[in-house]
Amino acid sequence: MAIPMKDESTQAKTLTITKPEARLYMSFIHVAFIALLVGGAMGLLQTLVRSGKFTLPFGIGYYQILTVHGVILGLVLTTYFIIGFQFALMGKTVGISKKQRKAAWLSLWVMVAGTLMASITILLGKASVLYTFYAPLKAHPAFYIGLALVIIGSWIAGFVNWRQLYLWKKQHPGEKSPLLAFMVVINMIMWFIATLGVAATVLIQFIPWSLGYSATINVLVSRTLFWYFGHPLVYFWLLPAYMAWYAIIPKIIGGKIFSDSLARMAFILFLFFSIPVGFHHQLTEPGIDATWKFIQVSLTFMVVIPSLMTAFSMFATFEITGRKKGFKGLFGWFRHLPWKDVRFFAPFIGMVAFIPGGAGGIINASHQMNEVVHNTIWVTGHFHLTVATTVVLTFFGISYWLVPHLTGRKLTKNINRLGIIQAVTWTVGMLIMSGSMHIEGLLGAPRRSAFSTYGGTAQAHEWAYYQLAQAIGGSILFIGIILMVYIFIKLAFFAPKGVEAFPIAEEEKDAQPTPMFLENWKLWVGITIALILFAYTIPFVDIIQNSPPGSPPFTMPIGNN
Repeated sequence: MAIPMKDESTQAKTLTITKPEARLYMSFIHVAFIALLVGGAMGLLQTLVRSGKFTLPFGIGYYQILTVHGVILGLVLTTYFIIGFQFALMGKTVGISKKQRKAAWLSLWVMVAGTLMASITILLGKASVLYTFYAPLKAHPAFYIGLALVIIGSWIAGFVNWRQLYLWKKQHPGEKSPLLAFMVVINMIMWFIATLGVAATVLIQFIPWSLGYSATINVLVSRTLFWYFGHPLVYFWLLPAYMAWYAIIPKIIGGKIFSDSLARMAFILFLFFSIPVGFHHQLTEPGIDATWKFIQVSLTFMVVIPSLMTAFSMFATFEITGRKKGFKGLFGWFRHLPWKDVRFFAPFIGMVAFIPGGAGGIINASHQMNEVVHNTIWVTGHFHLTVATTVVLTFFGISYWLVPHLTGRKLTKNINRLGIIQAVTWTVGMLIMSGSMHIEGLLGAPRRSAFSTYGGTAQAHEWAYYQLAQAIGGSILFIGIILMVYIFIKLAFFAPKGVEAFPIAEEEKDAQPTPMFLENWKLWVGITIALILFAYTIPFVDIIQNSPPGSPPFTMPIGNN
């Protein structure tokens, strides 16, 4: 069990992370950074192929590297980093027992086994079905079994997190839970409920179909179950970044948490409105009643509320902290933020990127505007702006203090300076690549397509400039990946020995007490389930009753966003 110790402010108690715990947490993060390097290389190859100036060697297929890129970065990098980070947060705030640590190791090895199964089938060309693996595209059974194991492993991690908070609450009756532990539990509840959809389609539809026990598959059911999972997947990526924004960045800038209650309510609202909204990814799908599409689009826009709450909370924290330090004028507080501290600088760029990213999300979720960009490379550009910039840069910012804290090393001035360079390199590369994707998408260029598959020489000529820009941006991004992997290796193995702080901010001394009803888990989970049943029961029954006969395997990628 971790050892209690007082935080330097003496207002709150934290825990010391022991070496066995640190090895566990770092194991997840090691896998994440291996995925960053492999997936990034595949992304570079994609942009080079799409530029029309490069041909893949050794008979490697474009959709093969596209699948590797999507699965390794979209699923492996994010899931492993998030679970490792969340375990560290729980260990620091509520502790982890020896039994819980053993279960956490089991979650890691189950996930690794699944990841290897899925990866091998992709590399052998047996699962070039993209990370969305839409039916009627068909992969080797090992691919689907591997995905199922990754999900099961993540469930084990979630059960450990819930157990950690449950035991802490038993030992601290009447006390509110630590904010970060509360946030982790919310995120894993959302993840568990959401992954029930993808687990159902993989176990009930895809695995029997791929094994030959079923000749056909109900495509609309499989896509509906995927997008029941696919949209909350985005918030599973995003909420750990929000954890850092709400509770860690304030400590780094020398401030306090703006509002504990607001932070908890924002996470509760994300739990409510992240899951029953999958139809906004299926607006052009036949077989789904337009009324239910409209209802789910309306629910989708509800996530704007906690997003704006978060933006207000963060900039309020920045301004209040600056004013307390004596910085005057309208923007004096802004000029004096710690711009030379990469632990703040990288996540702040992620925050800024989420402004246009969120605006693009509103367009994607809108019934009419979605028709303009649906299935175009605009959606890919949006994806890279939100996940690959907002989330990934925040994860990088977390790594600068978390990795040395776990390995007993120091973030040196030289590594900090190199981190600033890495963040700027990443930002420049992403601006060029994502910006050109957005413009090319408005011109009608499809997503998920290699350059050679485009029809019409006039269109190909019009899009060629943006394809070249994407190759340039992708090359700069790959340089950023090499820098980040180098920094990670330095922080994990070669930086000077020392003690790096685990920055957890606290509330103001005179803050209003957090209402205890915010931890009424039965109420919040019950409302979430009620919203899901309302949004999905009738249309799902209608889909099953009125679907045409199932589809056989197909040989080329098709589908929606």
